[in-house]
Amino acid sequence: MTTSTSAGPAVSELLGNQQQKNRARRTSSAAERRARIQRVIDMLVARCDVIVDAIDSDFGGRHPGYSTVNDVLGSLTALKDARDHLEEWMRPEQRSVFSPYDQLGATASVQYQPKGSVLILGTWNAPVYTLLSPLAGVLAAGNRAVLKPSEIASRTAQVLADAAAEFLDPADVAVVTGGPDIAQALTSLPFDHIVFTGGQAAGRSVLANAARNLVPVTLELGGKSPVIVGRSADLATAAFRIAVGKATNGGQLCVNADTLYVPAESLDTFVAEIREAYGELFPTAAGNPDVTAVVDDRHAARIDDYIREAAESGARVETIPDEPISASDRRRPLRLVVDPPLSAAISQEEIFGPAMVLRTYDVLGQVLDEINSGPKPLALYYFGQDPEEQRIVVESTTSGGVTINEVLMHAGLLDAPFGGVGASGMGHYNGREGFLEFSHARTVFVASEQDPRREWGMLPPHADGYRAAMVAQVTA
Repeated sequence: MTTSTSAGPAVSELLGNQQQKNRARRTSSAAERRARIQRVIDMLVARCDVIVDAIDSDFGGRHPGYSTVNDVLGSLTALKDARDHLEEWMRPEQRSVFSPYDQLGATASVQYQPKGSVLILGTWNAPVYTLLSPLAGVLAAGNRAVLKPSEIASRTAQVLADAAAEFLDPADVAVVTGGPDIAQALTSLPFDHIVFTGGQAAGRSVLANAARNLVPVTLELGGKSPVIVGRSADLATAAFRIAVGKATNGGQLCVNADTLYVPAESLDTFVAEIREAYGELFPTAAGNPDVTAVVDDRHAARIDDYIREAAESGARVETIPDEPISASDRRRPLRLVVDPPLSAAISQEEIFGPAMVLRTYDVLGQVLDEINSGPKPLALYYFGQDPEEQRIVVESTTSGGVTINEVLMHAGLLDAPFGGVGASGMGHYNGREGFLEFSHARTVFVASEQDPRREWGMLPPHADGYRAAMVAQVTA
């Protein structure tokens, strides 16, 4: 385990040590991979309370139950799924051999080989999960890993570093702490794969650094995930489920609802339903231990500035619960900003906090055009019971994933890929897709004993009829 607070040779030596072991032994058995995963599981179980307390401190208020569910149990679920399925995922896949070699006994297969050493850069909103969930696929694929926690969640980062020092072999999994300078140093090294979760600006920097060494990259970048409330939706159900989603982690999730589209004639009813649902969850915001605080003063000020600018431009703002914004507590009420100008910051930037843009529409096609004119989102949500409208929404848009009549759910599936597209990211992980993402798919062809090419006149010196025989195969 290595902890570093400044860029230096220790970081390069750490990678060099892992890659030396990779070169000495290119693969590992299922038992060895399972044992590596189990050590991470044991670490999480043993350090659960310390991790949860550190996250609470980093946020300045996050309910220990949520941190246990999201970061500890979420990670454990991914790790156990990989542990219990890796043998099945590791099996070579038999592939068809082209004629006539298939008839002569040749075989072909795809075998999945470890890539080597994988760098995983986590983010602050889920400071353990964004490291250990992709780590499950990384270790299942037989790789080694270096983890870089977010410096914004500095207490959690140190707890992870200390736990890794006790439970893990740094030749298998190491933790490196530090700020942006360490991230720059790490992403400039010739890792065999890089996983990054965070914002678009930092994602571009990671991609640029990785390109210098031609390192493949998995990026999960978030974005402005839209919610379409159709006319066939039950407004009370939709409002409750959206409110629960927005209440989760104080809206600080990459797949959280960002912009809601509601039929114009349903606006007031829908706002009333959201007010009732969210108010039932949180009768107060400031001082309420059930409310997750905005992670730091900078992010709290950013969100407050978005709201202020929108209000000054004439947008209607609904505050739920209706209470003043505390100057001493970063816990915030939910604020709905109705039809702000498209030029407003809250319309352009990912909110990543307890606020939502609410836009009205008359025709569904206008909504789809607006969504499709912007960057491809990480998540898209639709509420409604009309199967034809469901089909139109899904087929007419592009996003990392879709949930219908709920929010957030698709991201929690272990047996389906999670990831972005375009501006919201590239690559994916979860379950077998994570194993595949972090494996090199290697084709292995085993030749037959008999080689008919000379007998068939396919080798030099070519007979006069060779070209004619080949031309005869050129058919539609």
